[in-house]
Amino acid sequence: MTRPWQLAFGLLLTALAGYVDALGFIRLSGLYTSFMSGNTTQLAVSLGQGTVARSTMPALLVIMFLAGSILGSGLSMVTPMRWATPVVLTYEALLIVGALAFGLATPDLGLASLFMALAMGSQNAVLGSVEGFRAGTTFVTGALHSLGQNIAAALTGRGAVFAWIGDAAVWAALLMGAFCGAVAYDALNLYALILPAGLAGLLAGAAALFTVARSPQPPAASSAQ
Repeated sequence: MTRPWQLAFGLLLTALAGYVDALGFIRLSGLYTSFMSGNTTQLAVSLGQGTVARSTMPALLVIMFLAGSILGSGLSMVTPMRWATPVVLTYEALLIVGALAFGLATPDLGLASLFMALAMGSQNAVLGSVEGFRAGTTFVTGALHSLGQNIAAALTGRGAVFAWIGDAAVWAALLMGAFCGAVAYDALNLYALILPAGLAGLLAGAAALFTVARSPQPPAASSAQ
């Protein structure tokens, strides 16, 4: 996959993460399906204040995100390298569909949010860094820090003038994804998960087409003389 396509994939996946995180945040009244720093803080506060019952959901979300990271990373490791991206994206799409199915069947158990966290943990195994900045991950704290560093370098003349644009785009992608997720959830409730599931599936298909197109072709048979 070429760099422009890697960048496009990464930004779309970051937007997808923001979308899913917004759904989880609204549904769980302040918890997250991809921002585990926030869940970890809420877990610690709940335990510190002695409200153990309130610590259950943030703990489960952290566990499911970690499980998703392990499963997604393991899947990418055992899959031939050129097929890792389409395979992990297909797995992520299926997990989001599972979140929708379980959420509709058992709306009071929180299974939709747990499957969403599992999917977001898996997504981080898809793409790594693209020419110096992270794209496709489910968090942007590192991108914001890198954005600040690159702006400082540009202002002091110690770095490229526009090196900060990539990190700014990653942050903006998460912001826009979360905005769209909030609007969609208000209109569609859990059915809003159809969009990220479809997007993950489309990206999986596109990645598979790239893989096939770039696969080495067998040499043509020479004609008999």
